[in-house]
Amino acid sequence: MEKITIPADRDGVAYLYGHPLRNSLSPPLHQTVYNALGLNWTQIPLSSADGPSYTQSPDITTFLASIRSNPKFVGSSVTMPWKVAIMSHLDDLTEEARQAGACNTIFLRRDGETETKSRTSYVGTNTDCIGIREALLQNSPTGADHFRGKPALIVGGGGTARTALYVLRRWLGASAVYIVNRDAAEVEAILAEDKLRNPDSSNLAPLVPVSNPAVAATVEPPVAIVSGIPNYPPKTDKERRAREILRLLLGRQLHEKDQGVILEMCYHPVPWTDIAQMASDARWKVILGSEALIWQGLEQARLWTGIDVVSVPGLVARVKEFVTKAVAERSKLNL
Repeated sequence: MEKITIPADRDGVAYLYGHPLRNSLSPPLHQTVYNALGLNWTQIPLSSADGPSYTQSPDITTFLASIRSNPKFVGSSVTMPWKVAIMSHLDDLTEEARQAGACNTIFLRRDGETETKSRTSYVGTNTDCIGIREALLQNSPTGADHFRGKPALIVGGGGTARTALYVLRRWLGASAVYIVNRDAAEVEAILAEDKLRNPDSSNLAPLVPVSNPAVAATVEPPVAIVSGIPNYPPKTDKERRAREILRLLLGRQLHEKDQGVILEMCYHPVPWTDIAQMASDARWKVILGSEALIWQGLEQARLWTGIDVVSVPGLVARVKEFVTKAVAERSKLNL
């Protein structure tokens, strides 16, 4: 089995599948990559207008039939509401997709011993794993050593929490992964899914719900946090309780050399959230969620082009410059 490398002189079409897509930075991010590589490629948002401020994407069967019959197809980003539903329709899934429980990327793979016997497979993966991993590693004082053998924390109970759990275990070597969330049922669902995916979990860092401020005040402090909740002030008692638990954990840094690193995945409509400010006040290093966007997009480009895009001189800098400007401009519009 081998990854298909698309000839550079061939026109290529990538898609962005899901809805709504009006505010997505994915197409211009990928265009920045294609321009840097000199490729005559583009990424097209695959949706149509459904009212003045909403878009609607085609159903999965229509979408897959379209890409399978398109000789210019090179790959696709997948977003809500299809990230889970599409998995059972693909030819194969990577470990990242299985462990995260969601697919955000489709790429092409050739199966077979010879060119004449080969078959093209449509494979689902989850590059958000790479986005979270690289955002943390690229911005930590000592790379993976800063996190290895120490606890980490996940805030939230959605898809980001599931993806972060895999990353913190697989690549960062966390000794335990705490989870703080307003909804106990969501936490129970994550625990149950984790048990099904990893029936033999003896070698995995335990997933530990923290729902009591008294426990937060006594557990070993985390050195890494991935926050995956919207930037809304807490209103209910459960939300205020979860925020207080987070505040306590943020305040328990013991030494400057063990400075905590928090990845705030929420960067829209504004990149600097209430949680980012709270972490900064507690002397944590704050990484904006746009960093994860950059690295997951670069991983998609690598899968689709067959090129180690990160090693191309100046390419990462160009993508970072674009994303930084785009996020800043959108933030101004929402002030």
